[in-house]
Amino acid sequence: MGIVAGLDSSSESTHIIVCDAETGAVLKQGYAPHPVAGQPDEAKAYEIDPQSWLLSLGEACGGGLLEGVRAIGVAARQDAVLALDAMGTPVRPALVGSDQRMQGAAADLTDSLGGRGAWAEAVGNVPQAQLPVTKLAWLRREEPEAAQRAAQVLLPQDWLVWQLLGRPQRRTTDRGAASATGYYSTAGETWRGDLVAAALGHEAGLPEVLGPAESAGRTPEGLVISAGTGETMAAAFGLGVGVGDAVVTLGASGAVFAVHDRALPDPSGIITSLADATGMHLPVVHTANAVRALRGTAELLGLDPKDLAGLSELALRSTPGSHGLVLLPYLEGERTPDLPHTAGSLHGLRRESMKPEHMARAAFEGMLCSLADAIGVLRGRGVTVDRVFLLGAAAELPAVQALAPALLGAQVVVPEAADYTALGAARQAAWAWGVGEGRFSPDAPPPWPGAAHQVFEPGDELPVGQAVRQQYTAVREQQFPGALPVDAG
Repeated sequence: MGIVAGLDSSSESTHIIVCDAETGAVLKQGYAPHPVAGQPDEAKAYEIDPQSWLLSLGEACGGGLLEGVRAIGVAARQDAVLALDAMGTPVRPALVGSDQRMQGAAADLTDSLGGRGAWAEAVGNVPQAQLPVTKLAWLRREEPEAAQRAAQVLLPQDWLVWQLLGRPQRRTTDRGAASATGYYSTAGETWRGDLVAAALGHEAGLPEVLGPAESAGRTPEGLVISAGTGETMAAAFGLGVGVGDAVVTLGASGAVFAVHDRALPDPSGIITSLADATGMHLPVVHTANAVRALRGTAELLGLDPKDLAGLSELALRSTPGSHGLVLLPYLEGERTPDLPHTAGSLHGLRRESMKPEHMARAAFEGMLCSLADAIGVLRGRGVTVDRVFLLGAAAELPAVQALAPALLGAQVVVPEAADYTALGAARQAAWAWGVGEGRFSPDAPPPWPGAAHQVFEPGDELPVGQAVRQQYTAVREQQFPGALPVDAG
């Protein structure tokens, strides 16, 4: 039996899962937070010493966690970049997160290539604050001396893989992680070094892009290290989603990504065209508001915004359509549709509808209809969505589970809570190790079983859900005509 490990280096911690390479069974786990030095100011909150990732990794794998492990896969945050000098030393701490200081650099980059459509066609996404290409442009503008010393550009998982391998001359990445940089063409499957030069002011070395089942090498101790990938790609791989599946993440904001057979460059910039960790593609649509609309409504109704169970119970006392109430949940502006400076709004108020249960249900319907809009954007571009995986704590709420199938127009799957990013990294490690051992084909990943889950069907409620969607769409179109394509509604 082979044993493999998957490492998830997220924004706050390192989580390691050790699995049986053949079956995917989880054998043991380790966890450690990233060390934090004092209370950073606002600017420092968007940079981190990459050594903290190594320190956290070392703590997480303590106590013999990796004993007997044959291979390791590494997944990490996608909203970060490291610039190294000619000796491989970072020229400054890693730039991370969606730092709003980068907005000016993003706008300048967008204009430099001819606008949003030109960027979408070139690399599948448009410069935004979280993208590595934008961070490089900011570095050139604000810290030109550091930018000039930058000889190599790596992503967090690339740097961690390089460190685990003993800092060899060869540096590597995978197509999934590369696709989230803003300087990799998902359609052409190649780096756009000219865009790095345009952002940084000069050319810089980029890692070799490995195939899904390839190995980056072996550690000095002999452990196989797989290619590594970004957190979104690893999570999709860990969940075991395929063509016909979409994943909806319910955080403060929302995101919808689906498995597709080709890149989907989008001139509007609404779709971000990412690659996955298996050779397929992961088009993504983001919403600026999801659970924050529920929390805001709970607070308005005098409930604890941190405990949404009460809001869920209240919502289920109402009826479909919330007695005519429609909430457009654009509380922080919105990304889908592209309305960054708008605000949320409540429509259909009548004396008889002004009851807590109707307000509560309108919040759930508004959140889910907004996410249905995001799914509609993908469907409008030919992406098949038959099954929707819901991730996040809010997926456990009875109101979400009751309303989602009919409003999203698909079977809804709620997986049990797990770190699917680390699990996906472990599956990638098993693939790379298994190919080397002749156990697995390079053309198909190890057939690990899908996540344990609950399934909810639209059933007889589908026509009712469609009516609620039509009510929501009518209000959205009245307020913001043409904000979404007609076929995305």
